[in-house]
Amino acid sequence: MRSPAEARPMALGRSPDPLDQVDYRLAQTPEEKDEIYRLRYRAYLREGAIQPSADGRVIDQYEDAPNAWTFGVYFHDQLYSSIRVSVLTSEWRMSPSVELFGDVLHPELDKGKVIIDSTRFVADPEKARNFPELPYVTVRLGSMAGVYFNADYGLAIVRPEHQAFYRRVFLHETWCEPRSYPGLVKPVGLMAAHLPTVRDRVLARYPFLRSSAFERRTLFDRGGGRPSSFDAVVTSFEPASIVPSS
Repeated sequence: MRSPAEARPMALGRSPDPLDQVDYRLAQTPEEKDEIYRLRYRAYLREGAIQPSADGRVIDQYEDAPNAWTFGVYFHDQLYSSIRVSVLTSEWRMSPSVELFGDVLHPELDKGKVIIDSTRFVADPEKARNFPELPYVTVRLGSMAGVYFNADYGLAIVRPEHQAFYRRVFLHETWCEPRSYPGLVKPVGLMAAHLPTVRDRVLARYPFLRSSAFERRTLFDRGGGRPSSFDAVVTSFEPASIVPSS
């Protein structure tokens, strides 16, 4: 729900590869989840998106939804950022974006569209200062989900002042004007991109957003734990522009 800082990828001198030493981890244990909920609170509070609370956590009813994957992004074994990726289908419609913009999204899901809803994007306020590529490294998870689930659209619910960034960098279009979301101080609007149309242009500009079939399967394949309806949208088709050359 926050905008990535407008930093150029590969700006740091540490390594020519911004993914070097970055580890994506699916939050599974209570300790991993709690660390992410606390990170959300610090990040949201820092940017004035929420009111202070004694609990010191940001959590909602979608954390354990069967169509949701919450990831921590670790660098040198420390949590730097997090994002939650929800996969929306005609059968699975649980996500913050559907809650707030259901009148816009339900008709698309009724048509059988598959939609990636990336929310709860946060970065550690202190660590992010020394890692300008971090926003791109984090949202890469949503990009990978779009390929893995053969999705039609990718969503972003963002504040008005951040929409220009998503429009310019990720080629999103505005689908709905800002609305108030429970728990947030400022309203957020709905933006979306038709992934098959914009993917090649985005990857040409940010090539490290590419991923391999193995990496995507490692991150998103739950085996028997994945809703059966997802099997229909995961295909073996791999566009040539998505699979990096060896």
